[in-house]
Amino acid sequence: MCGIIAYYGNENCVPVLLEGLKRLEYRGYDSAGIALLNNNLIIEKVSGKVELLKKKIQDKKYNANIGIGHTRWATHGEPNQINAHPHFNTEKNITLVHNGIIENFSSLKTYLEKKGHKFITDTDTEVLAHLISDAYDNNLFDAVKKTLSKVYGTYGLAIISSKDPGTLIVAKKGSPLLIGKDDNDNYYIASDSSAIIKNTNKIIFLQENEIAIINKEGLKISNLETNNNREITYENINLELAEIEKSGYEYFMLKEINEQNKTILDAIRGRFDYNKLNIILSGFSEYKSILKDAKRIILIACGTSWHSSLIGKYIIEKLTRIGVEVEYASEFRYRNPIIEKGTVVFAVSQSGETADTLAAMREAKRNNVKVFGIINVVGSTIARESDAGVYIHAGPEIGVASTKAFTSQVMSLILIALYLGKQRNLKEEEIKNIIDEINKLPEKIKTILSSTDKIKKATKYFSNTGNALFLGRGINFPVALEGALKLKEISYIHAEGYPAAEMKHGPIALIDENMPCVILATDNQLYSKVISNIQEIKARKGKIITIATEGNEEIKKISDYVIYVPKTLAILSPILNVIPLQLLAYYVAVERGLNVDKPRNLAKSVTVE
Repeated sequence: MCGIIAYYGNENCVPVLLEGLKRLEYRGYDSAGIALLNNNLIIEKVSGKVELLKKKIQDKKYNANIGIGHTRWATHGEPNQINAHPHFNTEKNITLVHNGIIENFSSLKTYLEKKGHKFITDTDTEVLAHLISDAYDNNLFDAVKKTLSKVYGTYGLAIISSKDPGTLIVAKKGSPLLIGKDDNDNYYIASDSSAIIKNTNKIIFLQENEIAIINKEGLKISNLETNNNREITYENINLELAEIEKSGYEYFMLKEINEQNKTILDAIRGRFDYNKLNIILSGFSEYKSILKDAKRIILIACGTSWHSSLIGKYIIEKLTRIGVEVEYASEFRYRNPIIEKGTVVFAVSQSGETADTLAAMREAKRNNVKVFGIINVVGSTIARESDAGVYIHAGPEIGVASTKAFTSQVMSLILIALYLGKQRNLKEEEIKNIIDEINKLPEKIKTILSSTDKIKKATKYFSNTGNALFLGRGINFPVALEGALKLKEISYIHAEGYPAAEMKHGPIALIDENMPCVILATDNQLYSKVISNIQEIKARKGKIITIATEGNEEIKKISDYVIYVPKTLAILSPILNVIPLQLLAYYVAVERGLNVDKPRNLAKSVTVE
């Protein structure tokens, strides 16, 4: 996984590449590099972050009109300067950057070594540079096409060569790439629109199996399989530069946590017809009867999106009485799943590019069922390939640990449940009650965000621990999973989320006076059961940090620390309850002196298997 940036135009590309890489660093930060093309190739790369690359070249006054750049999250080969991109052939006259995995690189490498090619890295990507070199016959574009016909796997590629100094080639299969153009005929290529939004908002998203060449004649895009050329039509993306800036916050994660009152409002904006108590999800209008008659729903997702999907299962089943299954996309795609007539599949992904979710979605489509996306990024691959869907409207999420996208996904799943429930005779009184309470959520989120000092005090229970337990029941069990994941991701404390009733079937053996236990005990029908679970922990001297409903004073008697949230309906409670857990993880990580936005070994968008 990585971030890719490239430029072809009339200006010096070095500042464009460096700024683009900085904006893409959340996608990978093990190493970074650039390649510049005038008549010769110049390649510079470092182990570590983009700032180190910038310092390395700041006095060299490079100037070039064509260039490529890369920030890496290692898949093949350890993160060091040798394995950093760009990679090149033996003669160093062909170089490229790559996002994805070449699955048959080992056999290709053996083939090339027998022909005399010498390899210097441990990466799968280096094979591509040598293959292009081996296929080169006075035409770089043809050599790239010939190479890609031999490759199995996924790729987003940008390629330049001193043999063809006026050309930039890019290609996509299973890994996102987009091309932007400004009014001065400068072209910008990136794996994420955030890298180029400062330069242009006119974008073309490369589609699967497409290759593009940019030269003095302009841009040409064709399909690798059919050789058919695509009409060049740009679309405008609505993304403001301010949305991808920190706006005075120390970390993007804290900024994004604090945006959730707004992002929940954006998720519901324009989606209620208050007179008729209808839920307006225009993307579903063509498929209304299919959704109404659905006998089974499958939610496929990974990571945080899997947790939001679990919450969605509780809500959809409650409001519609349709059976819901939640599948890890990585397992679903290889399991030869049973998909009967009447099944509807939803693919849930913040980026819309998650490799396993995308592959699982395609597996479902091969079974002739309708697949709908629940996506944040407009124009993403899942958004384009799904039959229809819902955008969650969370805006750009830069912090690797997802926060606002999670709550917006949950909100979108609530809307879907209401939409389906209305078609299945959900009582209007209940719909009105839920809508009224949804409209109160932004102000209630503000209340939680205004009491961060109280949440920050709870970090003392995590200062000397290597383990933590998060417990919840019913709809708050997935919230416990998500709270544990947030703590793991950014503080490196081992944490587990469990259904509270399952604690006595194993995890209770871990509890002692050094074990912090975060327990979701807000008001619902299982509240008394959770209190019993707290008593079991207290009897074993565990440290109890409780998330409770405002006004519950009794909970203080059995808790070491209480964090209060406003009262809401049980089906809406995950949106409020998760925010203190996000903040708790954040403050623990900051207390430990860690880089919250760029936790080790993690990348934002998992675009490789």
